[in-house]
Amino acid sequence: MFKFEQKEVLLGFFFAFLGTALFALKSIFIKLIYQQGLNADTVLMLRMAISLPIYLLIIGFLSQKNIPKTDIKNNFSMILLLGFIGYALASWLDLKGLENISASLERLTLFTYPIFVVILGALFFNTPLTKKIISSLLLSYLGLWIVFSQELNTHIGDTTTGVLFVLLSALSFACYVLLSKKIIHLLGGLWFTALAMSVSSVFVLSYYFLVFDFNVLDVSNIAWFWIVMLAVISTVIPSFMISEAIPKIGSAQTGIIGTLGPIITIALGVWVLDEFFNIYYGAGIIFIITGVALLTIKKP
Repeated sequence: MFKFEQKEVLLGFFFAFLGTALFALKSIFIKLIYQQGLNADTVLMLRMAISLPIYLLIIGFLSQKNIPKTDIKNNFSMILLLGFIGYALASWLDLKGLENISASLERLTLFTYPIFVVILGALFFNTPLTKKIISSLLLSYLGLWIVFSQELNTHIGDTTTGVLFVLLSALSFACYVLLSKKIIHLLGGLWFTALAMSVSSVFVLSYYFLVFDFNVLDVSNIAWFWIVMLAVISTVIPSFMISEAIPKIGSAQTGIIGTLGPIITIALGVWVLDEFFNIYYGAGIIFIITGVALLTIKKP
C-alpha cells in the first residue's frame, strides 16, 4: 500500500509527464499551421478564441460547487499578471520564434526554462539547490546542448532572432512557474488555470480586436483542424496537468521532467516535418533521459 503522500507524488509525476508530452505536440501543430500560410499573430488569436469558451465552461462547472471569492479577489491582480506573462506573452514570443527556427530547435530552446526556474528560485525564493537537482540539470542540459549545436549547424534562416524570441518566452514562463505556486496551492490547480488562461485569452483577443484586420483573415479547413488541435490538445489539457503537477512535486522537478519534451518534439519533427537528425541527436537524448531518471527513480 502506498501512503497518501506517495500517491500524490506519483500522480504529480504522471501529470508532469503527460502534460509535457501534450505540450511537445504544440510546435508540430504550429509548424503545420504555418505551412497553410498563417503567421504568429493569427495563430495566437485563433488559439485563444477557441480556448476561451472551454475555460469559461470549466469556470462555470467549478462555480456550481464552490467559488473561492475572497481568495480570487485578494489575488486577482496577481492572477492577471500571471495570465499575461505565462500564456499571452510567453505564447506570442514562442510563436514568433517558430517563424524563424525549426520545431526541434524551438523546443530545445524553450526548455531552458527549468534553468531559469532554478536560478530565479535560488536568487529570490530561497529554493535549495540539492546535489540531485544540480546533477539532473547538468546531465539533461548537456544532452540538450549537443542537440542544440547540431541544429545551429544545419538550420537555414534567422536562427539568432528565433532563438532570442524563444529564450525570452522561456524566461517569461519560468517567472510564471515560480510565482504561480503559492496561488495554485490557495485556489487549486483547476481554478487557477481556468482563471489565468481566461484572463490571458481575454487580453489577447481584446488586443487583436483593436489592431487586427479581419478582412485579410483566410483560414483553410486543414488549418482550422490544426488550430483546434493546438488549442485543445496542446493548450487546454496540458495547462491543467502542469498546474496540478507543480504543487505535488515542485516547480524544479516539474521543470526537469519537462526536458523530455524535446525528445518527443524531435521525433515528431523528423517523422512529420522531415527535420534533421543524426547520431549526435541520439547521444543528446540519452543524456536527457539519464538526467530525468536520476531525478525520478528513488532507492527503496
